[in-house]
Amino acid sequence: MTLSLYFARRFLQTVALVFAGFFAVLFLIDMIEQVRRFAQAGIGLSETAELALFNVPASVYRILPLIVILAAIALFLSLARSSELVVVRAAGRSALRMLIAPVLVALVLGGFAVAVLNPLTAATSKRYETLSARYKLGEDNVLSVTKEGLWLRQGGEDGQTVIHALRSNLDGTVLFDTTFIAFSPQSGPVSRIDAARAELTAGAWLLTDAKEWPLSGDSNPEKGAVLRGEMRLASDLTADQIRDSFGTPETIPIWQLPGFISALERAGFTARRHQVWLQMELALPLFLATMVLVAAGFTMRHARSGRTGTMVLLAVAAGFAIFLLRNFAQVLGENGQLPILLAAWSPPIAAFLLATSLILHLEEG
Repeated sequence: MTLSLYFARRFLQTVALVFAGFFAVLFLIDMIEQVRRFAQAGIGLSETAELALFNVPASVYRILPLIVILAAIALFLSLARSSELVVVRAAGRSALRMLIAPVLVALVLGGFAVAVLNPLTAATSKRYETLSARYKLGEDNVLSVTKEGLWLRQGGEDGQTVIHALRSNLDGTVLFDTTFIAFSPQSGPVSRIDAARAELTAGAWLLTDAKEWPLSGDSNPEKGAVLRGEMRLASDLTADQIRDSFGTPETIPIWQLPGFISALERAGFTARRHQVWLQMELALPLFLATMVLVAAGFTMRHARSGRTGTMVLLAVAAGFAIFLLRNFAQVLGENGQLPILLAAWSPPIAAFLLATSLILHLEEG
């Protein structure tokens, strides 16, 4: 038990050091990128640092498997150089028993990442998108999906327009049973338009079967209502902006993701991308444990056996290959070319079995 706790503590310390190193490097790189991206916005160094601070957690979270495999490689190399692996084997403890502690730590880290880091990263990513849109556009264009339908907000020099629709097509460019309420910056709501159908075109919404009420006067709005078979309402929204407003599952905490998926489906959107992301997150603890086994298969050997550099390169290459395979499977799952569960769970399970086979062959074969 004492030896297992020792290995677990060493592994946690190594992960923390590698994590901190990556965070610091990515923060500096991201600050430079934010300076380049918002050079025309005239923001200061403090705003740039704030943007980088909110953007970096998502980047670090995405490469968490690579951080774990690098930490595992560093741990096993350290144990080999200090001959601790030789002493442990001489005491009669097998390699698989030695790996129990690091693998369990990886599983716990994966669970912690999904339960705590995922919501934290989602919050920082959402804040970054809000700030970047504000600095770049000067106004916030926001989409929200709820059980009552979907809500959009578009901004401009003349004020804000709130849009509500009961349902839409898959990419949010065609809305049905839609209400547009225009707000003036000085006087509040100025008009309301109900339309059976609203289609986003270049620079405007094309409304069908619309009825418009003026809200700025003191008279009865119904008396001034106008029926229009077709009308155009100016808009600076684009299809990409609408998709980006709700299409990034990374900005949604995993605890809220099942409800958001249900709301998307009720509103008429496809939720496949979010379903794949949810399963990928649930498979993350197993994937981190797999990275530990891959590192062990190549580097858990005595330093005097030679070819240490070659084995480290092979371990890093194997880790990157598995990481890229996982991302490729995610893309195939999002495109519908693979079933969701197969896309999310097959890469970590296959890699786990192959890494275990490698360790058994080297240690027991």
